[in-house]
Amino acid sequence: MSETKNDLAWSKLFTKYNILNEIEKKGFFEISSIQINEFREARLATKFDHKINLPKLFRENHLSILPVTRGNYVISQFEAYKEFDEMNTEVTNIVFPEYIESIDYKNITSESMAINCAFVSGILSDFFQDDKILPTVNGRMSSDKFSFYINNTNTNKSVEVKVSNSQIEIDGGFEGKESLALIEAKNSISDDFLIRQLYYPYRLWNSKIAKAIRPIFMVYSNGIFTLYEYEFLDTCNYNSLILTKQKNYTLEQFDVKLDDIKSILNEVQVIEEPRIPFPQADNMKRLINLLELLYTNDMTKEEITTTYDFDPRQTNYYTDAGRYLGVIDKRRENENIVYFLTDEGKRLFNMNLKLRQLKFVELILKHSAFNKVLKEYFKVEKMPEKSDIVEIMKKSNLYRIGSEETFKRRAQTISSWINWILELAK
Repeated sequence: MSETKNDLAWSKLFTKYNILNEIEKKGFFEISSIQINEFREARLATKFDHKINLPKLFRENHLSILPVTRGNYVISQFEAYKEFDEMNTEVTNIVFPEYIESIDYKNITSESMAINCAFVSGILSDFFQDDKILPTVNGRMSSDKFSFYINNTNTNKSVEVKVSNSQIEIDGGFEGKESLALIEAKNSISDDFLIRQLYYPYRLWNSKIAKAIRPIFMVYSNGIFTLYEYEFLDTCNYNSLILTKQKNYTLEQFDVKLDDIKSILNEVQVIEEPRIPFPQADNMKRLINLLELLYTNDMTKEEITTTYDFDPRQTNYYTDAGRYLGVIDKRRENENIVYFLTDEGKRLFNMNLKLRQLKFVELILKHSAFNKVLKEYFKVEKMPEKSDIVEIMKKSNLYRIGSEETFKRRAQTISSWINWILELAK
């Protein structure tokens, strides 16, 4: 697996400051932004929103890093991340106010825009069950002083961490009669999140006002707002958070019917297989989310890997999947590979949500193996066995698939994408 700039920088830092030995002796290592800046800008070298973004030496030694002052960080075997749980898969439709012209809710390109849409449409009022909420606090601010306990995965015991005026950022704060909701917003899908993004703002405002503080994580992707509400059962325990509520919303009607899918299946013109690796990217939602990010900005392989919930191998898999569908392309700039949307990819985001989903269906079913598997599904009224999918693949003239094991891995992507298509009509 190729090394990122963060991998290389931290390898030098670990060697220069003998970090692993220091952690073994003291249980932690404190490092300053000045020290980090010698090898990489500290802002970039310490931003790991997801566990998979951690540099190689951190992952191998089960380490995480947390800020403790404006320019200092502590490294240890912290249990710093939490996986997302899903309590509810239903999607609630909310009507966007017709008189609002300054927000294009069909083309949300940033976290701040997603928060504004959620507020003016009434999504936040519905989720908080409070029609009197108003925006009050946001932006960067100081954490003040506090201490907390966090699980150490090496000793399986809680250790104390002291924080003094670390910088925090709140994407959106909304106050009602009885509570203040603090929102961390993302426009990218991930498996986990850094608890600090909720905990540090929670500790700051929990000490400032008497009202209850409601830590909220909001994810916007492909027309869906997903809100997660957490509660810290013990104010001084970083790992005491539990999910208390989760709900999904959309501002667009996209009632895809099974007949819409069957119509595309029967009418689409199957194309010759491209000379691009056959997809090994099981999560279609993640692929669509990657396209959303590329619609806003072209991204290097390094940028995708270090900012999205991908490792380098997954970056290759998902960008290749986009290339296979004809919606992503790449170019070389100096020493970097830069990924960007094709004209076909850009056109997707000029469509309403229903047409966009159906266009994705068409792009998938243009390919023989996917087309044949879905036809077989409708014929037998269940997903074909993996062995049957492999046989279909072997007759579809796929590019560079040799071993039986590779066929089986790629067959998983076919069944996953077909399931995504079928779920559109549920």
